[in-house]
Amino acid sequence: MCETLYGLFSVGHSGSIDEHRGEIVTAPPPSPDVAADEAEFVAALRRLKAWSGLSYRQLERRAADAGRVLPYSTASTALGRKTLPREELLVAFVLACGLDDEEAASWVAVRKRIAVGQPVTATEPRAARRPRWRPAFGFAAVALSLALAGSATLPMNVGEEVEAVHTTVGR
Repeated sequence: MCETLYGLFSVGHSGSIDEHRGEIVTAPPPSPDVAADEAEFVAALRRLKAWSGLSYRQLERRAADAGRVLPYSTASTALGRKTLPREELLVAFVLACGLDDEEAASWVAVRKRIAVGQPVTATEPRAARRPRWRPAFGFAAVALSLALAGSATLPMNVGEEVEAVHTTVGR
């Protein structure tokens, strides 16, 4: 998996230099097995791209060299979504990232499992989603607090403070 050139640097894979031997030590590629749904699968693909250390244009060239089609714009769009990519796009992408046919088959199998909705045993419980409108109340409360705090800090007499609060809040 690691393509080392003269023991100096690794081509296409993220890694670190082993100071004792002067070789590149490459982390294993991300696994698709941790994905429980479409969004997590695409996140694993993003980690695979980061692991490869390649740009979208480099991935496009590597796929073309292997006889596959992987337009850089399509790859970029696919990794920006939370839906599963087409199978042929997935295979071209995984192979361009430097994985072999067996590893590509593993990615395809996980994609198929998620696509058909087979039950997935999650290792950690997922956080509950909050309603989207909730932050709006928070912003409104902060704005009101700042407005009230701003008018309350002005030097005033006691009677003027009450009138300023009524004017700010609205009678």
